[in-house]
Amino acid sequence: MESAELIALLHEVRDRVRARNPETAAGALEIALPDLMPLAHARDAAFGKVAAIGTVNPRSGGVVNSLVQGWKRLVARVLDWHVREQVEFNRKSMACIDAALEALTESNRALVKMADRLARQEEVSQELKDIRDHWANWRFEWERTLQQNEVQFLRSVADLQAGFQHRATLMDASYRDAMRGQHTEFTGALERFSLDIQQRLWADLERIRLEYERLIYSELKTIRQRAAISGVSEARETTKDDGLSHQPLGFDYGRFAERFRGTEEYVKAGQQFYLPHFRACRNVLDIGCGRGEFLEMMQAAGVPAKGIDLSEESVATCRHKTLDAEVADLFVYLENLPEASLDGIFCSQVVEHLPPERLPEMIRLCASRLQRNGAIAIETPNPECLAIFATHFYLDPTHQRPVPHPLLAFYLEEFGVGNIEVRKLSPAADSMPSVMSLPEDFREAFFGGLDYAILGKKL
Repeated sequence: MESAELIALLHEVRDRVRARNPETAAGALEIALPDLMPLAHARDAAFGKVAAIGTVNPRSGGVVNSLVQGWKRLVARVLDWHVREQVEFNRKSMACIDAALEALTESNRALVKMADRLARQEEVSQELKDIRDHWANWRFEWERTLQQNEVQFLRSVADLQAGFQHRATLMDASYRDAMRGQHTEFTGALERFSLDIQQRLWADLERIRLEYERLIYSELKTIRQRAAISGVSEARETTKDDGLSHQPLGFDYGRFAERFRGTEEYVKAGQQFYLPHFRACRNVLDIGCGRGEFLEMMQAAGVPAKGIDLSEESVATCRHKTLDAEVADLFVYLENLPEASLDGIFCSQVVEHLPPERLPEMIRLCASRLQRNGAIAIETPNPECLAIFATHFYLDPTHQRPVPHPLLAFYLEEFGVGNIEVRKLSPAADSMPSVMSLPEDFREAFFGGLDYAILGKKL
């Protein structure tokens, strides 16, 4: 009877959890939420065993069976105190399962809030793009209107002067005295007409100037808000911790990455194939996290991950997305980490920025901070693809030199990383369709992937 009541109570808890989380049951969210049904099934199976506690096994009929069954029932009554302790244990287990379900419910709510924040961030990004597009279109229209007004004004003045000169040449000497008054009147009309044209032109220019100033003010206000969010100071001090002199570039590097590396959506789509390699990790480090595309993917998969980057603006962007990131030099940060403290390291588009003599030191530090069977993935431009030297690699003024994958694989093996796998990414034919006219074997050898990823496991 106690087991039956306990099972009924469990069913009631399951129904209450499902009623409080309609998004999980109906699949209304755009993000994947934890499924609580496997936990419920495991619980039901366990309590099926609990229900058998204290029962007597059936036997064949007969006098011997009656005596044996009577003896078993007597023993069961004598040990009833022991069964009561088991029932109390079952109730404590039920309380533990209920607390676990409540914790998972709170996780679902947190995921819903995170989806709302991401949606609002995308709306803000779209508004900024719309403002820039509107400003460019408005400036083009303003310059075109100004040019048309100037041409129209000059033509009008030229026509009036030509008409006046033509009339003056046709006047006969005998009519000059009579026409002098008309000439004066015509000159006055010409001056009044010219003045009216100038006034209208200056009024149009003043209106256009005011609209232009309002647009500039709006754009500056947006930039100030962005700076306030990011908390980036205008002057950055020069640092040399990683062997590079990090001077301000003199341009918007975020806009540079948007144009030449691709949008965040494009980068996220290209990084999806890394997810299976890090899904089982519990402490992942993203070296050079940039705008946080990899960290967002890890967050959506429920994998704890942290990013580091030298750019204060990039780190502030990550924090605005509620991602875990900090400004740090990779060598200093890894040196201060305990050995074997990470089970995953991701590094995308970083090693080509390092001086060649410091690359082995970076690989050594990464390998020493990985646990056994810890995953490491490094992505960088592929020097075997000749297309990167024509269109991609030298676009970034901070690149040092490309790193061939055999050299990177040697460094990884040298410092205890095995199971090396190389994957070519971003086919050159996607951005340069003309290479499709080349023979297939030649195209694959010299115009394959623009980037490559090298993956391994700590031995």
